[in-house]
Order: sequence, then structure tokens, then C-alpha cells
Amino acid sequence: MISWIQRNFQRHFRAIFALILFVMIISFIFTIGSTPGIGHADNHTRSQPFFGYNLSSADDQRRISGDAQLSIYLHYGFPINAGNELEQYAFQRAATIFLAKQIHIPAPSENELANYVTTMGAFANANGEFDPNRYNSFRETQVLDKFNSQATAADVSRVLTDDWRAEQAGKLLAGPGYVLPGDIKAQLARDDTQWTLAVASADYAKYTPALTPAPADVANFFNANPAHYQIPDRVSVDYIAFPAADFIPQVNVTDSEVRDYYNANPARFPKPAASKPMAKPAPDGDFAAVRPQVEAALKLERAQRLAAQAASDIALALYNEKIGGVTPQLDTFLAGHHLTLKSLAPFPVDAPPAELGSSPEVASEAFRLGRDHFFSDALTTPSGSVILLWKESIPAYIPPLSEVRDKVTADYKETLKHKLFTNDLGKTIHDQLVARLKAGDTFEKAVTAANITASILAAANPTATATGVKLEMKTFPPFTQRQPPRDLEPSIRNNLDRLETGNVSDMIFSENKGWFIYVVAKKRPDLTETNPQFASARATLASQVANATQSTSLAEIIATELKKSAPANTP
Repeated sequence: MISWIQRNFQRHFRAIFALILFVMIISFIFTIGSTPGIGHADNHTRSQPFFGYNLSSADDQRRISGDAQLSIYLHYGFPINAGNELEQYAFQRAATIFLAKQIHIPAPSENELANYVTTMGAFANANGEFDPNRYNSFRETQVLDKFNSQATAADVSRVLTDDWRAEQAGKLLAGPGYVLPGDIKAQLARDDTQWTLAVASADYAKYTPALTPAPADVANFFNANPAHYQIPDRVSVDYIAFPAADFIPQVNVTDSEVRDYYNANPARFPKPAASKPMAKPAPDGDFAAVRPQVEAALKLERAQRLAAQAASDIALALYNEKIGGVTPQLDTFLAGHHLTLKSLAPFPVDAPPAELGSSPEVASEAFRLGRDHFFSDALTTPSGSVILLWKESIPAYIPPLSEVRDKVTADYKETLKHKLFTNDLGKTIHDQLVARLKAGDTFEKAVTAANITASILAAANPTATATGVKLEMKTFPPFTQRQPPRDLEPSIRNNLDRLETGNVSDMIFSENKGWFIYVVAKKRPDLTETNPQFASARATLASQVANATQSTSLAEIIATELKKSAPANTP
């Protein structure tokens, strides 16, 4: 089914999402100035013409968006109701329809439209084939299930006619997709060259060189990378806590309320496993087995509401008392309400304090506080509610080396380890493998010899000890890039083109391992035009070139149209 959807996306609207390059331009239309975008019209704003529509008009916005939604559903059988994808497609569709009108592309004939209908996903079965029964059902009821009960046959006919004409305009924009024979041969060589490989890998995690960096080296590393150790903006706040647990004694629930709560949330309260099976289940046994947990959960939920209300009342009282800082007035206020102020260590916005449930919302609100906004509204936490009170905003700064020496040292060691692994050890192993292969060894024997060499590196160079390193070998029978083995590391696939039979690659670092590729055999495909794949590769490349041409041309057309109504100060 997925492959069918992919084929139909390419077949019908290959450039649906090609306007990503112009997202910022499109976002401008929806967010800047007086133009609110599709679905957020303002009747008092200036006109915003766009290919025969007015983007400032609520009616036109609904028309563009509604037709785009119906078009997507008809073609693919599923709706896209909102988001950038719909907005981009709506803009593109409006532009191509306008272009079709400008160059006088006629409406499809009755037969052309009938054939077009058979390609629609909305009328397809589970196998992606046209289902006459689904289409006839629509014609009889004049509605599309799962989409819009008001989408009549007339709406569908109009949208399909516009889409058909838009496709013809898109084909003209795309052109034939010119490709050179050299490009086709290069594509065939990438896809159909047959590879037989043996691969050796070294686990980076097991590489444990003995490293004792000099203080001067650590200092130089710190001075070369100061931004890596910058302490981000932080905020220091106190808080008043309103734990939900303190309000549980105030909560009373009836048996019927507990049962209703269970009935509304049965999945939250699975029945505990019985020590031995009952001969005959008791009535309401499942509920009875978990009733205490249900009652406790219901009471906690209501206690959380009471905590939130209490916090809101205190926040309002702080506002009414005009308390604007940590002053004796605040102390008097807290004492009068029997409240305690608690402190938090300064924290950055991306590391919310654990004391408040590590809540991103709480951290975000803390960073909105300041001298002119001393306290927050009531904020919900996993344990109840809180009010935050601002103490200090601490700007970002680069600490002295003495404060972060341990981290800098660890980072320097890791950098040095990676260099020793990929450069020194990698070159040593590579040269050893090449030498053994030239001497007539098989790759397996060469790997064994390299393991022996790696194990004695410590004696030759203590700073490049290979402790823990052992090469592991794996072979891959003949395959092509068109149908590679599932367990073939992507980094290996991406480095094959530059290798020939008998070659051993330099170490390739990926997935925390160092890889050495040995090409056992490389068989190139037939690159002449008599190869049946030649025509297929030509068609594929031509389609890609045509799609790129269509996307670029259409994007330029849309950008030009948007600039016509952009504010004068817009670049």
C-alpha cells in the first residue's frame, strides 16, 4: 500500500512538496503584516492578490484551502487538514491552475476525465486498483466518506478538471528532462555494479589508550574551543509549593463517583494477577479488586484541582498587594498566609529543575520573569501547583578553565583518542592489511595478522596503545546497490565507488566503529544502450531532471507573484 501511495504521488503531483525552498516566503504570507494566511482572514486588511484570489479574503482562503484538501483526498485517499504541507500544496495548486488558464490548456474531454477518475486513490481498493463500486457509491450518494459530507459530484468534477489541467501545465514547465549519456552510464554503474566484499571492523568503545595529557595541552584545547564550555543563560527563582497531597483530606467521594471514574478509565486500573484462579468470578470482581487504587486516583485528581485553585488565589493576592520583589512586605504576606518560600539552584531553560517535575513549561515560564514581572501565575506540576518568584537572571558567560578543567580534560582525551583511533591505529591496520594481501594472504589471514600487530602497539608506542582492539570480519556475497544486503552498513555502501578489486579502504569511522572494506570482486554492468536497464535509467534520470525543472520554475512563478503584493519595505 505504501509503495502504491509513493507511485501515485510521483505519477500525479511529483512536485507537491517541492516548494520547501520557499517555505520562508510562504510563511511570510501567513504570518507577516496584514495577511493572516489560509483560514485566518481579516476583512479589514488590504487586498493581497494571488493568482486570481485575494489572500486577505476569508472566502478566498477557504476556497483555496478547501479545494486543496479535496484534491489531496481524491488523489491519495487520505486527507491533510492543516499544516505546512496543505498550505504549500494549496499555493502550488493555485499557481499551476492559473498558469493552465494563461496558456489556454483546454478542459479534459469526457473520456479523458473518466480515465483520470480511475487513477484516484479515493476510489481505489486496498491493492491500489480502481474500484468501480466505490466510485458508483459516491455517484449515488454524492458524498465522500471520511472527508466532507458537502463535497458533491459537482465539486469533485470541478476539482478534478482543474487538477487535470494543472498536470498538463506542470508537464510543460518540466520539459522533456534532458540527460547526457555519461550521466546515464554513471547511474547504471552506481546501481548495477556487482560487489563482493569482505569487511573488517574495530570497536571504538573497546579502544582504551593510556592518555595523560599535559596541562599545557589541556589549556590550549580550552583556548581553541571556548564556546563549547559557555555556561548558558540561567534564572534563579524561589517558589511557593501547593502539594496536591495536602488537599486530599479535603476531598470526599461517593461510591457512585468512584465507579463512574473507573468506568471512564478502565485501562488505567488493570486487575492484579490472582495468586490462584477463582472457580467462579465474582460480580464486579475487576472493579472490586482495584477499587482502592481508583478511589486514590480520583481523590488525587480532585486534590490537584484544589491545589491549582489555591495557587491561583495566592497569585491574585500577590497582584492585589502589588508585591514586586523579595522584600519585608513579601515576608509579611507569606507569614499571613502560612506559606513557605523554597529556593531552586539556578538552571538553564533546557534543564528544568527536578524539584518541579523537570517540567519544560515551568522552566519556560521562569525565563519570562524579571523585575517587571516578579511572580508567575499558578503553574501545574506533577505533584500539584507552584508559583515562581524571580530572584535573578544570570547571563551566559565563559567560565575560567579552573571551573571546567575536568570536562575540558575529558573532552581533550576523547578528541585525542579519536585521532589515534582513526589516524594512527587506522593507518597502521590499513598498511598491515595491504602488506599481507600483497604477500599473498587471504583477507582473513591478513585480519589475523593485523590483530597481532594491534595487540603489540603498546610496546612500540605507549601513547597509541591498542588495548581492547580486535578486528572482526564479515563477508558479503555478490550484490548491487540496487538490492544491497539489509545488514550492510550505509557508510560502507557510500564508499564503494572509489574502490577497485583488491583494494582495501582507509578506516571509515561510523556507528562507533572503524571499518575496512576489502573488494573481493567488482563486476561492472553493461553500459551500452543495448542493456535493457539503459532505457530505464534514462527515464528515471529524465524524470528527476524534469521534476527539478518544474519545481524551480514553479517556485520562481510563486515568488514573483508574492512580491507583487508584499509591503514596500520587504526585500
